[in-house]
Amino acid sequence: MEDIDPITGLPKELGIWEDIAKEGQDITIKIVKKKFGKEYTIIDGLDGKRIDLKDLNKKLKSKFACGGTIKDKQIELQGNHKNQAKQYLVELGFSPETIQG
Repeated sequence: MEDIDPITGLPKELGIWEDIAKEGQDITIKIVKKKFGKEYTIIDGLDGKRIDLKDLNKKLKSKFACGGTIKDKQIELQGNHKNQAKQYLVELGFSPETIQG
């Protein structure tokens, strides 16, 4: 039996709701230095209810061949991936006007 999205009434496999949600995000990408001077790329402003953060984190870690985690609705990637992360988020369907950093 197909899963029906309660908001749109369409099958969830179409993924239309997530595409709409991607355009309405206000994303900030920044670099933070932590323990021992290590740099982390922080992607903030993603709505965890509308976007699958686990899946997005997995795609980002795979693309940049780095470690990462999700903390407080923020994606933390090990290393400085600020410019590449913005380009990759645009490739995934996020609006470039909504990405700062």
